[in-house]
Amino acid sequence: MSTPFASARSRGVLALATAGFLFGSTFLVVQDATDDADVLPFLAVRFVVASLVLWPLVRRRPSTPGEVRLGLIAGACLLGGFVLQTEGLRSTTSATSAFITYLLVVLVPVIGIARSRTPPPTNVVVGVVLAVAGLVLLSGGASGFGRGEALTVGAAVCFALHLVVVGEVSSRLDAIRFTFWQVLTVGAACLVPGALTSGGYGFGVDVWLAAAFCGVFASAAAFWCMTWGQKVVPESQAALILLLEPVSAGILGELVGEHLGWRGVAGAALILVAVVVAELGGRRLFGVVGGELAVAVDHGGDDGG
Repeated sequence: MSTPFASARSRGVLALATAGFLFGSTFLVVQDATDDADVLPFLAVRFVVASLVLWPLVRRRPSTPGEVRLGLIAGACLLGGFVLQTEGLRSTTSATSAFITYLLVVLVPVIGIARSRTPPPTNVVVGVVLAVAGLVLLSGGASGFGRGEALTVGAAVCFALHLVVVGEVSSRLDAIRFTFWQVLTVGAACLVPGALTSGGYGFGVDVWLAAAFCGVFASAAAFWCMTWGQKVVPESQAALILLLEPVSAGILGELVGEHLGWRGVAGAALILVAVVVAELGGRRLFGVVGGELAVAVDHGGDDGG
């Protein structure tokens, strides 16, 4: 028998999976378009577009106490993550960057343990181990450790903190308004520095279109899905579900001729297994009561979402 909470949890998982797919969809759009654009103006356009998309919806919804302050904090985490990740890419490979960035799947439970002094559920621990193994196969792991890798570790910490902040406060805030303040923070912070870069905003139509696509789908829609989903899904499970991003990017890459190979396919499969284990591993079936099957759902750690 499905309970209202189980139904909400399923919708939350679907929202997070959608966010992961939308994040991964940027692979096809951004890969070539940003070759001629500096990062800061591209981020400025992307997140300002996201803000403009959300603004008509924000105006119709009542505000909640603390949403601006908390949105600025979450947005600052996002900003730090994007800037550090991009700067790190100047001196490391994209595969190494992806591997280190997605290690946030380990950092989120660690932060949770430090905050609550409570270890994560066993199914989450197993999911994290499987996910890291999948990331090694999918990305090839880290090829070394230098300045670029150190900056990318900082990016992973920022993204992990963003997940934790969103998971902590999203249940008491309107998801659309909270998302708006996050994306506006990133866009506004990049706006002036973006204009001061060598190329400024003088990039071609293809870059503007790519930035607009990312603004609508990989920022406004994806971060709203992520914020809404974290209302009912704890941070550790959310981090694992969002690993569908590199899986979807790999699949889309396969469609345009960038073959994963057997290691990539195995890695993507392991990540999918990790998501299933983390989400369904806590559900237990109990015996028959009164001639009917009684299903009890053990949501280990659900109070964190």
